[in-house]
Amino acid sequence: MKTVFTTGEAAKICKVSQQTIIRCFDSGQLKGFRVPGSRFRRIPRDILYRFMKDNGIPTDALESGKRKALIVDDDEELVELIVDALEADGRFETRTANNGFDAGMMVKEYHPDIIVLDVMLPDINGKEVCQRVRSDSALDDVRIICISGMVEQDKIQDLKDSGADQFLQKPFEVDILIERICRLLDIEQLAS
Repeated sequence: MKTVFTTGEAAKICKVSQQTIIRCFDSGQLKGFRVPGSRFRRIPRDILYRFMKDNGIPTDALESGKRKALIVDDDEELVELIVDALEADGRFETRTANNGFDAGMMVKEYHPDIIVLDVMLPDINGKEVCQRVRSDSALDDVRIICISGMVEQDKIQDLKDSGADQFLQKPFEVDILIERICRLLDIEQLAS
């Protein structure tokens, strides 16, 4: 488990901009130290935890150290496959939803780092879910990968215009999905 964070890492954990963390650090609100001989700032875990508690920032990202993934698909076998792969990776905490309505409710309450979203849901389509997530500025840092088996090129562009970060055509290798998730969340790919 990480014990010291860069300002960039602290910003991701607190879900604020890196500038905000630097400002708090420089003003003394957030304690830490500078790397000797450089201007780099470092923040110890216990201090970051206290800072988050004092400022009403949810500490679950710091406590588990895991990235939160929300898998939204009505294909139970595929959901199980993705969840198993992410949990085997060890760096993810997962939740699932099998329709757009539940996904919408869960996004607000769970605030995932990444959503793997089926485009063809039983109630509302994936494009609408993307638009709803993107219309809430509190969710700006949430990444979205849309997956589908039947989507034309122009529809893929439409999804990206609606806020999807990436698109993956079904069927796909789960390893490729995990690689894309890691790239979007800027975390290292584990050697398989």
